[in-house]
Amino acid sequence: MTETRRKTHFGIALRSTIITGMAIWIIHVCKAVLHLPLGRLGIYPRDLDGLKGVIFAPLIHGDWAHLMSNTGPLLMLTFTIIFFYRKIAFKSIALIYVLTGLAVWVFARQNFHIGASGVVYGMVSFVFWLGVFRRNAKSIILALIILFLYSGLVMGILPNQPGVSWESHLFGGVVGILVAFMMRFQKELDEKERVYDLTEAPKRTLFDADVFERKLRDPE
Repeated sequence: MTETRRKTHFGIALRSTIITGMAIWIIHVCKAVLHLPLGRLGIYPRDLDGLKGVIFAPLIHGDWAHLMSNTGPLLMLTFTIIFFYRKIAFKSIALIYVLTGLAVWVFARQNFHIGASGVVYGMVSFVFWLGVFRRNAKSIILALIILFLYSGLVMGILPNQPGVSWESHLFGGVVGILVAFMMRFQKELDEKERVYDLTEAPKRTLFDADVFERKLRDPE
């Protein structure tokens, strides 16, 4: 990756991350200040009206603690995926976002499910399993970093915390694996193996051929 391209990717990733953070914080500030009942925009499983939560639920949080717990991982993972996987980043994030919501709508308990944690689990799973499927240096290193930082999230898929949508966590993780499998062959330019055409390489000898030709023409 050239320096110019790296700077361009960094700028796109940074802007996208800032916009993501601003969106969830502005929505929550409006909810808190204006006392808006946005929880009703969450996913309500197997109810047609609750289907709108597939789009809105990840943008809505119950309280400040809920918002802050999701902000850090969401922003870091958004930046990581967009910067390192520019070619597949936006479609992968979109698939994780929508498929996680749909899975919750189909299979979860009938309650309002809100928050970005399902998307966060999906993104963590995506980065880790992409490293497993691709097995190149960059993807493996990113997978190990994600494993080190977020291995504790595994407990979040268990139904042991009241008031927590463990279904969002579980289905987000499963969707992340699925999307990583789908994207395993769509590699970035810096992940492709270099192929050298030896037939086009300049032929070199230890001595310049002209030396031998002159010796033949002008023997001493």
